[in-house]
Amino acid sequence: MESGAKSVAERDEEGSSAMVGGGDGGSSSSKVYHERQRLQFCLLHALNSLMQEKESFTRAELDGIAGNLVHIDPNKEHWTPISLIFKPHHNVFTGNYDVNVLITALEARKKKVIWHDHRKGASSIDLDADELFGLMINVPVRRFRGLWTGRHWVAIRSINGTWFNLDSDFSAPKEFQDREKLIAFLDSILSQGGEVMIVLQDE
Repeated sequence: MESGAKSVAERDEEGSSAMVGGGDGGSSSSKVYHERQRLQFCLLHALNSLMQEKESFTRAELDGIAGNLVHIDPNKEHWTPISLIFKPHHNVFTGNYDVNVLITALEARKKKVIWHDHRKGASSIDLDADELFGLMINVPVRRFRGLWTGRHWVAIRSINGTWFNLDSDFSAPKEFQDREKLIAFLDSILSQGGEVMIVLQDE
């Protein structure tokens, strides 16, 4: 599969960020911002890569969003002591934020998140829409040699006309050769139980 379509990978525990030259052969001369994976903060890394800005979002901000969501959680009265660590919207030590944190965070940046209907192929996504900001995907993953399974957030963004996979598990962004390769990648994600979210400008 193209540009990291593999859905199962060993996850790095060290995080970093870098600006790298996009593309090869001069196909994209822009600098592409990309953050590396640390613990379960993949949503934080994906959001910053999507926004193409270091610390556009911070752990403190996402923790605050998750905390506010907890206050309005209708099931809070049924929590157990372990819920203080494995809260509904994140893990207080490692991150692991959920989709509610994603949506609330992006809405604070005047973005709108739309779930793509997984019954439809990726070709139904209008990649030329003026309001399209990027894509966020959520894929099943396996860590620690298969002993732990979970979900992983990945940002997909068009930068100067070139689409990039900004997966924080990669050592550098991966460029899609063309739109057909991007659509094939998204279809593979959907077929493996992943979710695709369309991020739109909401101004």
